[in-house]
Amino acid sequence: MKTTNPILVLMRCVTAALCLFAITQPALAQDAAKAPRKDLALKGDAVCTRCHGVDDEYPVLAIGQTKHGTVADKRTPTCTSCHGSSETHINRPAGVTERPKPTIVFNKKGSTQPEAQNQACLTCHQGGKRTHWQTSLHASRDTTCVSCHQVHTGHDKVRDKKDQAQVCYTCHKEQRAQNQRPSRHPIPEGKVTCSDCHNPHGSAGTKNMVRDSVNETCYTCHMEKRGPFVRSHQPVQEDCTICHNPHGTTTPNLLKARPPFLCQECHEPTGHRGNPGAFTTGAPTGTTASNLLARGCVNCHTNIHGTNNPTSASGGRSLRR
Repeated sequence: MKTTNPILVLMRCVTAALCLFAITQPALAQDAAKAPRKDLALKGDAVCTRCHGVDDEYPVLAIGQTKHGTVADKRTPTCTSCHGSSETHINRPAGVTERPKPTIVFNKKGSTQPEAQNQACLTCHQGGKRTHWQTSLHASRDTTCVSCHQVHTGHDKVRDKKDQAQVCYTCHKEQRAQNQRPSRHPIPEGKVTCSDCHNPHGSAGTKNMVRDSVNETCYTCHMEKRGPFVRSHQPVQEDCTICHNPHGTTTPNLLKARPPFLCQECHEPTGHRGNPGAFTTGAPTGTTASNLLARGCVNCHTNIHGTNNPTSASGGRSLRR
């Protein structure tokens, strides 16, 4: 009986496999060329992801980790929903060495005007908290949405309560310095942030307040100061910032100055309210001088924001307990 050499059999099998691969490879390559590219993050993004991938300097595919990449949501946009048709960018014209930019480019120094950039966003995000955008201070200063927001990333800093203030401080440097003072809101701790008081997209109130006035905004947290009181303090009813600087001060309770000097900005120095000239009359033993020596008006007038207590003997508003 004739014995077959195992090595010879193996060589014949390898040769047959190579021949089969050589015959079928062109057909497989042709089929692969005809097969449409698959979308990676958004619907219809295959035409973009043929060039833009995870290795780009600006990783655009990270948009799949955001709400803009929610495939199950019918409102989810496509690349062209924001950047326009961008025909010359997708199909570079003949004779052009550098590929043209997309129809809409989102950056501060791009060729696209700020209004056009913002309108691409407002196509979906108009209304709600952005109702007053067109009349807002940010819009009048040609601030674009991408000046604050990062769209192609899973972590948009301005939407994170702990990181939001740092984004705002990019322009609002005075408020950054004020928030480093001893008396301040707990912004660095992440308990309070800028958008708790301000609506950066505009509002009907002053200073982009989230409510229609400064006081109404403050009352969202400090509701015990709202009243109504039988006897009110006029500055409290008018504007909290007459006495307080909400971004930070060196005086306790966010006061702009230490009492009694803060109070004397409105209350004339008569009677016991403190006459600075009393310091020149000799030893500070009089009632007038004693009110200026390391004492504050609120030591007696404890309910300075308003009170329901009876009037004093003279019929005045004592604002005491």
